[in-house]
Amino acid sequence: MKVYEDSIENCLGTKSPLPQWYLLLRDNEIIGCGGLITNDFISRMDLYPWVCAVYIEENYRGSNFGALIIEKAKEDTKKGGFSNLYLCTDHIGYYEKLGFEHIGTGYHPWGDSSRIYSIEV
Repeated sequence: MKVYEDSIENCLGTKSPLPQWYLLLRDNEIIGCGGLITNDFISRMDLYPWVCAVYIEENYRGSNFGALIIEKAKEDTKKGGFSNLYLCTDHIGYYEKLGFEHIGTGYHPWGDSSRIYSIEV
């Protein structure tokens, strides 16, 4: 999507802690991705940073690769001087296994809602 392409291109070479974008490679093939951003199109603009767009190619799921992206985002969150990392999702169960706690509901500009999670870094 153009929104991700533009964000990725414009964060390269900056010294700002946000945004950050991650590619997970295996044998020079992209098998996953994720980001660390200021807001994930959610009403809770008072909370940040957010891990977003965590995706693992289907044939690589179940191997804990998503946790690698989350751990890198947590590391960069701490390096950036933040004490908590947030995410919004409708997936129930996965992020709780990684230590995230459900803290409420947020609302998207297109009218949907999502569960909001937090983890201390």
